[in-house]
Amino acid sequence: MKMRREIEEQFNKIAGEYDENRRKFIPCFDEFYQKTTDFITSNIDAPNRVIDLGAGTGLLTYYWYQRFPGAAYILIDLAKDMLDIARKRFDHLENISYEVGNYSHKLPDAAFDAVISALSIHHLEDGEKQRLFSEIYDRLPQGGLFVNYDQFCAGQPELNHWYDTYWENHLTDRGLSDQDIALWRERRKLDRECAVEQETAWLANSGFNTVKCVYSCQKFAVIVAVK
Repeated sequence: MKMRREIEEQFNKIAGEYDENRRKFIPCFDEFYQKTTDFITSNIDAPNRVIDLGAGTGLLTYYWYQRFPGAAYILIDLAKDMLDIARKRFDHLENISYEVGNYSHKLPDAAFDAVISALSIHHLEDGEKQRLFSEIYDRLPQGGLFVNYDQFCAGQPELNHWYDTYWENHLTDRGLSDQDIALWRERRKLDRECAVEQETAWLANSGFNTVKCVYSCQKFAVIVAVK
């Protein structure tokens, strides 16, 4: 519970600058968000309803909506201030709804055939990740899709150090203020990263028929799982 409150407080604190700073914090932003989404969505049928876990300001839903504007979307997040920005982004769109809540405890009640998430699940403990993946699998229909765009560790201490050091050393080169970087360091204390290989194994163990990392750039990767 304390961890959830800390996540909520940290992300409410940066809600107003979140989208602007995403490009600065993520060196591979366009490939990670846009090009990978284009690749995935060009290979699947239009979903009926998409759940966005840890949706924040609705940034990932924005890219999916460009491809599937007729689908229904449910955005769920702990941080109300982040979702308030998402509401403004999708103002007047009746097929997008919002839930302030903890998806690791309970997924939305509505039926869905696709689940997406960006830079959120890495805040969960390993056991919470595995329980979430099992629940997603159980709730998806046959052929349903789960896509996790997330932050991972290398799985080896020396490479972890390489990735983390390189990332932090380049933040000042991207126009971030000292305050932005200080807040980032505080948020990093909430990270519970796993390796891509570990997460794909958990997804396979949950029952997913197809599991593949379709994009990877240092700490950032996108994993697709199909039931």
